[in-house]
Amino acid sequence: MSLNLGDPFPNFTADTTIGSIDFHQWMGDSWAILFSHPADYTPVCTTELAAVAKLIPEFAKRNVKPIALSCDSVASHRGWIEDIKAYGGLQQESSGGGASGDGAFPFPIIDDAKRELAVKLNMLDRDEIGAAGLPLTCRAVFVIDPSKKLRLLILYPATTGRNFGEILRTIDSMQLTDKRKVATPADWKQGESCMVLPTVKDEQLSELFPAGVTSVSLPSGKGYLRRTECPK
Repeated sequence: MSLNLGDPFPNFTADTTIGSIDFHQWMGDSWAILFSHPADYTPVCTTELAAVAKLIPEFAKRNVKPIALSCDSVASHRGWIEDIKAYGGLQQESSGGGASGDGAFPFPIIDDAKRELAVKLNMLDRDEIGAAGLPLTCRAVFVIDPSKKLRLLILYPATTGRNFGEILRTIDSMQLTDKRKVATPADWKQGESCMVLPTVKDEQLSELFPAGVTSVSLPSGKGYLRRTECPK
């Protein structure tokens, strides 16, 4: 399956560490980040899941639910979770205390032992072959909005760990630009100045951007590069 930005993200049912889920129902009216991993009990994957677990408060602020996928069984995931918690220094709690149903572990992991979702969503890295002679699952990132549309797709090779701070930054940008007629420039962070969309006419500027707009002088003389404070 080939997915483009703005396409409806396909629904699916799956076994996870919190039981069987219908993906769209599990999302509800939240955003979601679905991210895949080559395998359980592997070094880079362990660092990534620990990083996401620590960032749960930041995802929650943005109304985003994380969910992971690995081509192993729920039983394997449950054992691996203990390593992830130990590596990340995550608080140990008794079972039933966390959102995942695995003590302190705060998000579910999908069982894709049959590789059905990895194939369906085109998550395979054909340059990285596992012990079974099959392509490993790449480090795919899908960000889906509450209308169940795909808003961000990043494919990292299996050997490269992700920067989840960058993923949070892109979510900040999407959530801001969904509401305001701005775009975010290179290396933008929440609260920094934004670019006014080229479709905004000069006569609209004072109403839409009461803090003011600054035009950047360019050799072409074209006034397309306009900055404004980050809208609230």
